[in-house]
Amino acid sequence: MAPTKVLTGARVVLPTGTVDDGRVIVDGTRIAAGGSPANAETIDLSGHWLLPGFVDLHNHGGGGASFTSGTVDDVLRGIRTHRLHGTTTLVASTVTGDMDFLSRRAGLLSELAEQGEIAGIHFEGPFISPCRKGAHSERLLRDPDPAEVRKLLDAARGHAKMVTLATELPGGIDSVRLLAEHGVIAAVGHTDATYEQTVQAIEAGATVATHLFNAMPPLGHRAPGPITALLEDERVTVELINDGTHLHPAALRLAFHHAGAGRVAFITDAMDAAGFGDGRYMLGPLEVEVADGVARLVEGGSIAGSTLTLDRALQRAVTVDGLPVEDAVAALSANPARLLGMDDRIGSLEPGKDADLVVLDADFALRGVMRRGEWVVDPQPA
Repeated sequence: MAPTKVLTGARVVLPTGTVDDGRVIVDGTRIAAGGSPANAETIDLSGHWLLPGFVDLHNHGGGGASFTSGTVDDVLRGIRTHRLHGTTTLVASTVTGDMDFLSRRAGLLSELAEQGEIAGIHFEGPFISPCRKGAHSERLLRDPDPAEVRKLLDAARGHAKMVTLATELPGGIDSVRLLAEHGVIAAVGHTDATYEQTVQAIEAGATVATHLFNAMPPLGHRAPGPITALLEDERVTVELINDGTHLHPAALRLAFHHAGAGRVAFITDAMDAAGFGDGRYMLGPLEVEVADGVARLVEGGSIAGSTLTLDRALQRAVTVDGLPVEDAVAALSANPARLLGMDDRIGSLEPGKDADLVVLDADFALRGVMRRGEWVVDPQPA
């Protein structure tokens, strides 16, 4: 058995605030309380930050691999890419496809969930609005028939974590109720809903805004639309893609101001090119061109996911957007962990929880990643 590790000297971000010259004890796969044994390995992290591992609710791939179309080895490569950037817990997102394909895909991804490689599956599409389809194939879109939603849940064998819906479409509200009854997050997104229709969806059980501001009507003073409804309701957590392309910093600050730090989850919405580079890729059946790190459809030019990793999202939040470190960490770890119902195990540096943690330098650049007590990125390589 590996010796107990004692991480010392860092600024440690805890649920109660930041502790200077902190100390975190790792015993096996868990964070331990109290003193350390005489043979413990001491790791000096002076001058660094120590944070809980990041939790990504919405991620389509990375490292050149797609969670929607790749082999098992491809999916594992994508997961590994994001782990190298601090994401120790990841929900694999699919894109719109036909129902039989998505059901088969759910079977493959559910096996990886059973192995503990992913935290579950997020179905983004096909139950979305053709008016706000973004980088989804319009010919494969369909109304959210509860029977078809149930088919995907069954195919996921209990590992469906979230379904994004345009809840204004026929069957949308009934599908929200179905998801809520099965303990699956109903997320409002890729939607052309009015304010009133969005309120109805929230009342039916929707609790997440899929990448708030993107792929939905803009906020208007006479037609406040879904953005206002999602921001003002305390039951809703809003996803934000903080890559400098999807959102203006003022929009991010608006979301934090109205939702509060406890209701924001940073996501990547990453596609294959994350951690891999510019070039041509496929997102489902659609071709994507990535140039200077920005992914757009070859036909039409719509933004097609991102090349973001969560370490970059955090660094930008603190150094560009001016967020307190504690608020950014909540959006990356505690809030998504709570949404997934996993906050008893992950999302914060507390005794008894998984030893998932991230080490950053004074400039908030990633220097180390630990997952379940093992270094993925060693902050002190030999």
